[in-house]
Amino acid sequence: MSTDNQYPCPEDFLIKIPLYELVSYSDEDLAQGNRVRFFSDTFDSYCPYCNMHSIFEPSGNYHHYSNYAPDRWVDEGFFDISVRCTRNREHKLHFKFFAKGKTIQKIGQLPSIADLNLFDIKKYSNVLEKPFFQEFTKAIGLSAHGVGVGSFVYLRRIFEFLIEDSHLRAKKQQSWDEDAYSKSRMSEKIEMLKSELPNFLVENKSIYSVLSKGIHELSENECLAAFPALKVGIEIILDEKLESIERRKKLEEAKKAISSLTSKV
Repeated sequence: MSTDNQYPCPEDFLIKIPLYELVSYSDEDLAQGNRVRFFSDTFDSYCPYCNMHSIFEPSGNYHHYSNYAPDRWVDEGFFDISVRCTRNREHKLHFKFFAKGKTIQKIGQLPSIADLNLFDIKKYSNVLEKPFFQEFTKAIGLSAHGVGVGSFVYLRRIFEFLIEDSHLRAKKQQSWDEDAYSKSRMSEKIEMLKSELPNFLVENKSIYSVLSKGIHELSENECLAAFPALKVGIEIILDEKLESIERRKKLEEAKKAISSLTSKV
């Protein structure tokens, strides 16, 4: 029995699935392809023209996908989808697809996936040094253009930066054993640094082994399929660091404010 979630949802096919990833539909699930071909949904995304998030709606001149035979799209060849920003209907995102047999492949889009993602990751420039923030954007850009292994290289470098950043703080402690650390595997290093690292990273230390396996063993397509989950994992780790920074900032501000009040009483 088929399940809808074995295929990317139409929204993800537009704004998340990288170029050239081939999606094959079974005979019983051809209607799922119609949902892409005759896109009829609305979704939230960054509008690079408004420079903010907005709701996007279809701007094509076709009917709802349910009005078409399930196999209407099969072997259709090239087709385009455009969606428009509901804040300003002149602002549009454009996507080009190719349907061959029972497969659909996104072969072009404007703006790029990287352009649509950059707005949401700008905040991480506060916790990533400039070279590593640039590498994060490169990872997203490579994935968007179908380069899976290369995108893993940059994600792993970011992961290693987060570990080394914590290591530099930890080694200042009197009880720190640098010799033991230098001889440890990555999973053991993370365990030694757990008091300095975000909880999500400690609980999901396998991220590093997946990234390493991807670089040395997985195919481009396998890396591309895994990239979204690993990207989210890195973002959660960075979110925790941002929250920690914000909390420390609030604590310092509160201490100063309370100290000022106390001196006046």
